[in-house]
Amino acid sequence: MNRLVFAVIAYCIFLLVLFARAVSADEKGWEDLAGEIETKVSASYEAYANGDFERAKSELDAAFSMIPEEKLPNMQGWFEAVAFEMDERISKEVIWADVSVLIEQLYAKEETGETRKEYQNWREITAEMDSTLTASYNAYLNKDTKKAKELVNDAYFGFYEKYGVERATLSYISGKRASVVEYQFSIIKKAMSDGLSDEEVKGEVDKLITWLHEDAETLDGREIGALSIFAAALLIILREGVEAILVIAAIVAYLVRSGNGRYTKTVYLSGAAAVLASALAAFLISKVLSISGASQEVMEGAAMLTAVAVLFFVSNWMVSKSSEEAWRGYIEGKVKSAVTTGSVVALALAAFLAVFREGAEVILFFQALFAESSRYENMVWLGFAVGCVILVFVFALIRFGSLKLPLKPFFIGTSIFMYIICVAFAGGGIKELQEADVVSVTTVPFVQSVDILGIYPTLETLIPQLALLAAAIFSFVYFMKKGREAKRV
Repeated sequence: MNRLVFAVIAYCIFLLVLFARAVSADEKGWEDLAGEIETKVSASYEAYANGDFERAKSELDAAFSMIPEEKLPNMQGWFEAVAFEMDERISKEVIWADVSVLIEQLYAKEETGETRKEYQNWREITAEMDSTLTASYNAYLNKDTKKAKELVNDAYFGFYEKYGVERATLSYISGKRASVVEYQFSIIKKAMSDGLSDEEVKGEVDKLITWLHEDAETLDGREIGALSIFAAALLIILREGVEAILVIAAIVAYLVRSGNGRYTKTVYLSGAAAVLASALAAFLISKVLSISGASQEVMEGAAMLTAVAVLFFVSNWMVSKSSEEAWRGYIEGKVKSAVTTGSVVALALAAFLAVFREGAEVILFFQALFAESSRYENMVWLGFAVGCVILVFVFALIRFGSLKLPLKPFFIGTSIFMYIICVAFAGGGIKELQEADVVSVTTVPFVQSVDILGIYPTLETLIPQLALLAAAIFSFVYFMKKGREAKRV
């Protein structure tokens, strides 16, 4: 048992270390790169001071081309200012002053949640996104596709995600609406990459801007009262917690039904470890580490896809033991040790992964909710508490209700539920990678988003889901057939 607990905790630490190393490497890589950029900027100024204006601009352009995408919003204006001054042949003293500030900006820490710009309402944030998206379209008109796409990313990561527009849309409008708007950012970038006409790109940009303004009007127009804050808190904890609690309840019920109740402690410890890991990850992301929105999406996507692999293994293992004969033979073959060490570790990891991502999401959502509703903090806590009580009832329903079910229907039902979670996680994980531009977006117009099932209107999410569904059906049919054959024997 101690080894199993250690394995789960070790995996938790592994994920956090991997995350910290990735961020640390990103920061170290930027420090090294900043030094190279500073060298080129200094060379640019020296060339300008010596009257070699052509080389000065060349060195400055080379320095600017080295700026990573996530750093552009903070650096682009300074480079453009120095370039303009060089074109206008401004005195070298003036240019040196701006070059000095530019170099300082290279090493300046990015703004955190505590120092970021404050906005009075959602309309102000949307106005910033409107301006950024319009600038993106203008860059596309000027045939600068790279800059145009970078500005779309700036609008998404720098405003839509950073200032909680996505979370507010999820909480107060609908998950479907948030999904449609999120994908529109990717659709615009794909239209630009595909070289669509100016009119077509403008149509996609205008569509997004319209939706953003509509959502801002809805969010600003809602009555921020105690009841609405309570409802938002309740919705958040139920939305993010239900998948995790269902997975844990199903695993625990399975262990109890199979005579392995002694292993439930391991599953509970895995869930508790995931809660702690979620809290730490949320704290690091929001307060300590300077991680770009794209990197966060990659982390979330990787965690979900890892969960898919683990849950699919667990699902197959459960359905393979769904007949009385198979279970009896399995117990005899293992000398009444119904669950192997590897199987318990898989179950514990399934519980950990189910809680880990959802836990971090809950914490980040509640941070935003507390910031928005300081007058009604008690209602936030009340909504959270009521949501937790409901989740306990859901857990108890599966945990104790399953005791009344015959063994075969219980195992089959549990495995089917796990397969459904696999499909949902696969869609959600790939969607996260699409938002980070790691996976492309090919829209399927006739498919509607079903956020709770992880169904999204793109080939990249649907194809893996269909493959998983086919594999699940094959496994299900195979083990059912095997069970019938064992019964005849």
